[in-house]
Amino acid sequence: MKTPFMLSFLLTLTTLALAQKKDQRPNIVLIMADDLGYGDLGVYGQQKIETKHIDSLAAKGMKFDNFYAGTSVCAPSRSSLMTGQHTGHTYVRGNKEIEPEGQQPLADSVQTFAMLLQQAGYTTGAFGKWGLGMVNTSGAPNQKGFDEFYGYNCQRQSHRYYPTHLWHNKERIELNDNGLMAQGQYAPALIQEKTLEFIDENRERPFFLYVPTVLPHAELSGPDDKYYQLYANRFDEKPYKGNDYGPQATVPGYASVEKPHAMYASMVSRMDAYVGQIVDRLRKNKLLDNTIIIFTSDNGSHKEGGADPNFFNSSGGLRGNKRDLYEGGIKTPFIVYWQGKVAEGKTSSYLGAFWDIMPTMVEVAQANKPHYTDGISFVPTLLGNNKNSINTYTGNFMKTGDVKPCAKEIGNLSYKKLRVASLRPNYITSNKIQRNKTILLGKTLIKSKNYAN
Repeated sequence: MKTPFMLSFLLTLTTLALAQKKDQRPNIVLIMADDLGYGDLGVYGQQKIETKHIDSLAAKGMKFDNFYAGTSVCAPSRSSLMTGQHTGHTYVRGNKEIEPEGQQPLADSVQTFAMLLQQAGYTTGAFGKWGLGMVNTSGAPNQKGFDEFYGYNCQRQSHRYYPTHLWHNKERIELNDNGLMAQGQYAPALIQEKTLEFIDENRERPFFLYVPTVLPHAELSGPDDKYYQLYANRFDEKPYKGNDYGPQATVPGYASVEKPHAMYASMVSRMDAYVGQIVDRLRKNKLLDNTIIIFTSDNGSHKEGGADPNFFNSSGGLRGNKRDLYEGGIKTPFIVYWQGKVAEGKTSSYLGAFWDIMPTMVEVAQANKPHYTDGISFVPTLLGNNKNSINTYTGNFMKTGDVKPCAKEIGNLSYKKLRVASLRPNYITSNKIQRNKTILLGKTLIKSKNYAN
């Protein structure tokens, strides 16, 4: 007959055994800015905008100097990220709108790395802008690996920071203080609240937190608070006249802004503060020691709604902006923090792109490998060995729409031939030799030399 002492002793042993078996795989936090330029962060040379929290992540982690987005516009770049495929292979290859709301959805056969992490036991959440499939379509977040979604499902709706509604999974959340008539509820603040709640609610299990923030995409808009006041009287300004909230407001549309430089800078600093809040919440929940944090942007800096990337040197001296297949349109800031794994203050010249993220994340999470990926895991680079230094690296950057501006850069090719060229990776340049040269349609990136990590 077991005594109470013996039962208590056995219970203690069982508890200890369960604790030892607790899943030790790292949490994964992927934060992706919207239209943030390569040069918009202090750690990448920005002189006019304060980004102390993201700069701190870089100082305590690894900053990449040669990382590329999926392409130069939102939806196909995000598709490339999620599917681990360049735009010659990934399913969504343009910003194809669907009425009344949403974009072309990922097909039901398309596998995302969020699905693989979910299958491996990770709790998954996405908070921000989706743009890869409306609710009740094959590309909806809950169909592509996310247990929870809150934010803008449609990227067209995200042109308004005071929208009529947001989505929480399949539920449409009406923002009655807005309605395109007034600026009552600021969507990024609402999304940030849900982001932090997700961390609190899932602290006892491994999670993947995807934060595709809408900041600092146009419109240029935000509260008159400490972030705005930081810049309100700092710059010479020229007002921008747009489509204001009220009876004539439309979606999409960009509201007028009296001080566009100050507003853009405040939006970048606000985004930076949100990153700091995420880090603080991880620390508060004693999760920071076992969390990998990645920060990046979906494409180059924008010129819409009064934004002036030249004033801020948002492309970091590179040619082009969003929608351009020059380096300024597709080269992106990329920072990885992983305490105890990634060396502090490291700058890597590893040549990578969004399609490398899928194989990297499934390796970190010890998940099943994807059916297919164009990417290469850069875990060896993160951990400090040189395995990633010697590789032949291939990838396509394709863009739908007008490619005529590139014609003068590649000789006497006709516009028709340029369109054909977008389907064939037959223009080869060395990233190391031609870092400021044109990113050609169908460019093949070659990394065959021993680049330092």
